[in-house]
Amino acid sequence: MKKKRGYGILSDMSGLREKLKNLPEKSGVYIMLDEYDGILYVGKAKVLKNRVRQYFHNSVKNEKTTRLVEKIADFRYIITQNEYEALILENNLIKEHNPPYNILLKDDKTYPYIKINVKEKFPRVEIVYRLRSDGAKYFGPYMLGMSARELVDIIQTVFPVRTCRNLPKRECLNYHISRCSAPCTGKISEKEYKGIINRIIAFLNGDDEYVKETLRKKMEYFAESEEFEKAKLYRDTLSALEKILRKQSIPFKQELNIDVFTFVTDGMNSVVNCFAVRGGKYLGGTNFRCVDNEYNNGLTTFIMQYYDNNPLICNEILVGKELEFGNELADYLTKKSGKKIVITKPTGGIRKQLIELGIANGEEYLSAQIEKQERTEDLTYGATVQLKEALDLDEVPERIECYDISHVSGTNKVASMVVFKRGVKAAKMYRHFKIKTVEGNNDFACMYETLSRRLEEYKKQSEQSFSEKPNLIIIDGGKGQLTYAMQAAKDCGVEVNMISLAKREEEIFVPGKEESIILPRNSLAIKLIIRIRDEAHRFAITYHRALRAKKMTESELTKIEGIGKTKAKYLIMKFKRVENIEKATEKEIAETQSITIKDAENIKKYFKEKKEAKEKDGTE
Repeated sequence: MKKKRGYGILSDMSGLREKLKNLPEKSGVYIMLDEYDGILYVGKAKVLKNRVRQYFHNSVKNEKTTRLVEKIADFRYIITQNEYEALILENNLIKEHNPPYNILLKDDKTYPYIKINVKEKFPRVEIVYRLRSDGAKYFGPYMLGMSARELVDIIQTVFPVRTCRNLPKRECLNYHISRCSAPCTGKISEKEYKGIINRIIAFLNGDDEYVKETLRKKMEYFAESEEFEKAKLYRDTLSALEKILRKQSIPFKQELNIDVFTFVTDGMNSVVNCFAVRGGKYLGGTNFRCVDNEYNNGLTTFIMQYYDNNPLICNEILVGKELEFGNELADYLTKKSGKKIVITKPTGGIRKQLIELGIANGEEYLSAQIEKQERTEDLTYGATVQLKEALDLDEVPERIECYDISHVSGTNKVASMVVFKRGVKAAKMYRHFKIKTVEGNNDFACMYETLSRRLEEYKKQSEQSFSEKPNLIIIDGGKGQLTYAMQAAKDCGVEVNMISLAKREEEIFVPGKEESIILPRNSLAIKLIIRIRDEAHRFAITYHRALRAKKMTESELTKIEGIGKTKAKYLIMKFKRVENIEKATEKEIAETQSITIKDAENIKKYFKEKKEAKEKDGTE
């Protein structure tokens, strides 16, 4: 456990005031700390003294910043030689420490690109998610609202280009249905094929007239020939293209490559809307929820992290307001991309319209997310508030734990512990228990052992999942299970609120009360309790089945000559199931830890004889 500080922002400001007086008038990075020395927030400043002191003045702050300030117990700062170094250092510290009040973009948000490898003799048109320095031409990224797959389908409908990864030795089906020109068998020359590829590149660069006219002519030709299925195909493809073109309709006179970033916040929730314009065409956009509610720090950090995960194809970046570190950010991105990157705040014209489009999309997304968040809040934290009132608890049960026992006739006995925080699953906190001291079928004793072990771990503070005392414990069962669980808490010397939930009528039993509590079935509180109980049951039975399957597998394997428990364990670890071992080759089996060639031969012999015996008995 981290040692708690002896002061906090609300109780003692004297130490902080002294530090604030001595802040330097230089650029740098500041680090806000909580009472346990945990990092809450990392920011950058052109003048540390001015920037940091703003947090502790009584000026109007948004709600999120106010919450942050309430948690600040101390701060540190690092002086840098210039603003550019402050920008880089802040980004590195955020990625290293992931503070709760900073943006940290995950590296799993990638967008599709269309790739044409013009260095190949007969290039393909394909969708990729990573750009490489391989001399190929890339188009994109295609974000939400703009489908790369639809574009490729249109291209393959109009242009007879190959789709196969390797050139076959004879014509494929696509050739016979006029969707490929069969370069594999010399049906088209390299020069003619290159001409088709150049048409495709022109189309992806914004020249769509040839494609529209081709689709229209083919549709009319097949309609006149009464080949209505083919005519319908070209009609639908033309409709899909026109739909895309309507989405892309931005009246640019120049073929510009621009990325647009807008920041929208209501003081508590924030969103960054970003979208791409390539060759003067809109390629779709997307929204990112943000933790940081400050425009300058939030948007600058977002843009840096965005380009850590996505390639810099644009030449110009548009933002809604001037960025305090805009020049430094432009220098950073210029060095990163190896070409001149300009960051501008447009004041009029089409660029201003792009910013307005981004803001409108961001506001709409934020509004929908807040509405969704409020509904979720009702079902989660709102339900815990209702639960406090229904059970007459002293406090809202922010951390709820639930326990369930699972076994078959007293064998492979296990217990589960699931944790919900503010009404939401905290799956990383879940734990299993193998029952160690109870013989036979005795759920009461199993519950006593489980709660005793859990609460003893709380007293030791040895493991993160057990280090926090729950506000409420739910026991799956009736009065008997609850009595034994309460006795375990008493014997451990830990006071904790407990209830049990009996499945038949969903009755809630509370210590010291003879009568059960039955809440209305449509109440949020009972729905939350049932949800938590069902999760504990699922978690327990899943673990029990896994143990039983493992034991059955181990029991089966130890019948084989030369295979004991240790060798069986290694076989289970590698193959998971008996069926997989039975299907494996001798060589694959022999590659298992501790298994010899002789063991592998015995294993194959065992399963062969077993199969023959079944066939002889007529069971297969």
